[in-house]
Parts: sequence; C-alpha cells; structure tokens
Amino acid sequence: MNKEEQILLKHLRDLAFQADKRNYTTHSEFLNMNEQTIFFNHLQELPPIHYELWGGYAEAERKVIAFSPMAEIEKEEYEIMMLEIAPAHMKFADQLTHRDFLGAILNLGIERGRIGDILLKDNNGYVFRDPMIGEYIASSLTRIKHTTVTCTLKAVEEVDIKPEYKEMNTTISATRLDAIIAAAFKTSRSSMTGLIASNSYVLKQEDIVSVRGFGKFIFKGINKQTKKGRLSVTFLIYI
Repeated sequence: MNKEEQILLKHLRDLAFQADKRNYTTHSEFLNMNEQTIFFNHLQELPPIHYELWGGYAEAERKVIAFSPMAEIEKEEYEIMMLEIAPAHMKFADQLTHRDFLGAILNLGIERGRIGDILLKDNNGYVFRDPMIGEYIASSLTRIKHTTVTCTLKAVEEVDIKPEYKEMNTTISATRLDAIIAAAFKTSRSSMTGLIASNSYVLKQEDIVSVRGFGKFIFKGINKQTKKGRLSVTFLIYI
C-alpha cells in the first residue's frame, strides 16, 4: 500500500475501535471501490464489530462504511442525502457530463469524500452527498460550464434514479485483463498497461470495473468461442 492507503486503513481502524469502545455508530466518508477493497482485505485487523456499506442505492459504487456495536444499523445513523442539479433553461444548456458536475462541485472546495455517486438523466445531475454540505452547494453552485443551473435538496427516497447502461458485444483474443478492458473502452491494450497492477486477475461475471479517465462497465461474461478461436464477450457500459 502507498502512504495514502495506509492513512485510510488507519482511519478505518480508528473508526471501528471507537465504535467498539464508546458504544456508538461511527462512519467513514464515501469510499471508492479500491478503498473498499483495502477495507475488506484487512477485516481481520478490526475488532469484532458490525459494519455496513451503503451508497444511497443498491448499485452504488462509492459507499460509506458504518461501524456499530448494534447488530443492525439504522440508516439515520449515517444518513445519505441527494442533490438534484438541473439546467435553469434546458433549451440553452450545454450537454453536461459526469465530469462537468463533479468538477463544478469540487471547485467549490468540497472534498471528494463528501460526494458519492453522480447519476445523470435528461441532462440533470443527481448527486448522493453528505447531509452537511447540501445547503452550501445549493447556495453556491449556480453555473456549470456556460449553463445556469438550479439545485434542489432532496431525500434519496424522493428520486427514482438508477444508472443507465448500453450493452456492447465484442470479441477478444485472450482473457488477459488489459485485453478485456481495452475491448470495453475500444482502445489499445498498450494504453491500458500502466493502469493495471496485475493482468493475472480473472474477471468474474457481474464484476464492475472502473478505469479513471475512461469510464466504468459491468462484465457480463464470456458467451462462446468463435470459429476463429476468439472469445465472444458482453459488457454493460455505464452511460
């Protein structure tokens, strides 16, 4: 682990021991998938305490980890709220991307860990967030790119929003991780080399893969082998 990952692990240990010794619920900020993996890889170093991960909806990528001495943790103990960001005048709005919404929020001085997933629908952004920062973002965020926006604070239950995907079927020559990722993002294997720690990892059906700067997909598995010996595979690419 690098220094940042070591600091994260120490912080998670502290939260777990604090909840165990002081008999109340503690929780982390939103963690990405790599940070969650670090947590699971070091579970044996934590006290025997109940924990739960939640990102606001079932398919969430970024999640909060809550620690509690109780067998069940009430969601109110680590509440996640939503912020709806919408163009004020849809006719004159830019086509906004995930990066546009995230960048505009971070430019307000908000730390990445205070923000969970950002989902898009009809050029609106739906941001899962720490309850403490909603008012600040809503009053401060008025423009994204050249688009004037309005922000509405909402409970997660008020909005029926899920990730949208497009299905892609293609063939690959081998099950190496760089080959699979390159196929999903329609790029070369060489461009993936520096982003992968180990090509020996074998993707399983329903694995979610996120590559910074490229995007995210769900690997649906190998369908069959073609007559030319290539492997037919299916992905669900996050839109």
